[in-house]
Amino acid sequence: MYPIIELSEQFGFRKEERYIEVDNEQLSLLKEVNTHTITVKRKQKDEMCIRFDCVGDRMEFQASYFVGVDWLVESKQAVYVQPKENGEKVEVDYLKMLLDALQESENIKYLDELVTIDFQRPSIQINQSQDILSPFLIAQYLQLLKQIVRKGLKKSYYTITENLNAKVKGKILVGTNIKTNTVVGRATHTVCQYQEFGVNYEENKILKKAFLFSRAVLDQYKYSFSTNVLQEFISYISPAFEKVTDDIDINRVKHYKPNPLYKEYEQAIRLALLILKRFSYTITRTEDKQINTPPFWIDMSKLFELYVFSKLRKIFPGAGEVRYHIQKTQKQELDFLIKSADGHYKYVVDTKYKPRYEKHCVKVDDIRQLSGYARLKSVYDDLGYKGYTELLKCLVIYSHQDCDEVLTKEHFNIGTEADIKKIREENAYAEFYKLGVKLPEKLY
Repeated sequence: MYPIIELSEQFGFRKEERYIEVDNEQLSLLKEVNTHTITVKRKQKDEMCIRFDCVGDRMEFQASYFVGVDWLVESKQAVYVQPKENGEKVEVDYLKMLLDALQESENIKYLDELVTIDFQRPSIQINQSQDILSPFLIAQYLQLLKQIVRKGLKKSYYTITENLNAKVKGKILVGTNIKTNTVVGRATHTVCQYQEFGVNYEENKILKKAFLFSRAVLDQYKYSFSTNVLQEFISYISPAFEKVTDDIDINRVKHYKPNPLYKEYEQAIRLALLILKRFSYTITRTEDKQINTPPFWIDMSKLFELYVFSKLRKIFPGAGEVRYHIQKTQKQELDFLIKSADGHYKYVVDTKYKPRYEKHCVKVDDIRQLSGYARLKSVYDDLGYKGYTELLKCLVIYSHQDCDEVLTKEHFNIGTEADIKKIREENAYAEFYKLGVKLPEKLY
C-alpha cells in the first residue's frame, strides 16, 4: 500500500492550486481507476467528497466540505482529508463546533447524515494523530450522555439470575440448580431467576460499556482535545453509572435495536454501538498508536448548520423565533426562518460553509435558491405577512475567521460594507444580505 495522500478540506477551490506531486507508480495506479469521484449517499442526492484526475505527470484533486479517510484505490491507495487550516498555525476546532452545536438540545434530532461510516469495506491504517473519527464520535456521545444523566437514567425491568443462599426468589431454574448445587451437595443454595426494576438493564449497560471505551480513548488521545470540557463531562457522568454494570454479551450488543420512542437514548445508543464497533469491541485497541479505521466522512457543512442554529437559538430563544429545516412544497427544505417575538427581525436564512463570501459576492445559484424560498406563500404566512407583495429579507450566513464568533442581536441590524460586525447587503440585489460567523480555532 502506498503512503496516504493528505489534503485539507476545500483543497483545490482555485484551479491553479489543485495539483500535487505523486511518484510514477502511484500515477499509473490512479490512472487505471474507472471512477474518479468519491461520494456519500444522501436522502435528496449523493454529494461529492473528493474528485481526482491525472493531468500529465501530476494529480489534480478537488475536495469538498467533507473531512475523513477513504480509498482512492481499494486496499492500495488511501486519501486523508483533514479539517481546513486557516493560515499556518490555526485550524478549525471541529470538536468545539460540535460541542457548541449540541448545547442546543433540538440539534439531537438532526444528527443523521453528519457522519457516514462504511464498515463493510477494508480498514485503512492511519496514525493515532490522524484519527478524527474517534474524537468526533466520542464528543457527540459524551454530550448526549450528559443530557441523559441530567434528566436521569431510564429505569426498566430486567432479569437477574442468582444462586441464592437459604432463600428463594422468583422462579427456580431446576436444571441449572441441579448442575450447580445438587450434584455438589450444596443443599442450602438455589439458582433463581427474578425481575427487578432499576437502572441496571440492557440499554444502560450498553451506554456504560461505550462510556468506559470513551474514557479510555480520552486518556490516550489527549492531543485531540483542546479543552477540558470532555474531562468535565466524564466527571459529571461517572456517578450516574455507578450502579450500572457493563456485563453484557457482545453478540447481543452487535445486534441491538434501540427504541425510537426515546430520541436521546436512540441517538446515544446508536453512537455507543458505533464507538464499540470502531474499536472492534476490544478496549485494549484504544491504546494502539496505529489505527485501523473504516472509511468515513464527516459533513462539515452540516456541522456548520448545527453550529449556526445553536448560535441563533441563544439570540432568539423564544418558542418559534428560529425554525430549522422547514419542509416546504416541491421537496424544498429551508435552513432557517427567523421571526423575533417583537416582529423586528424577519429573515429567510441559508447557511453556506464558504469563507470566500467575505471578499466575494454570493454565487448566483445560491442567491436563486434562497430567493426561491422567499417567494413561497407558506414562508410569507410563517413570517406573519398578511399579503404577498412585500419583498422578504434574505440572509446568507457564511463562515469566515475575520468575523465575530459571538453573535448578538446587534449583528442582525443592517450594517454597511465596511462594518463586518453587522449584516451587509449584496449591492446588486434588493433585501439580500450576508453575515459572517467565525468558527472556533485550534491554536498550536
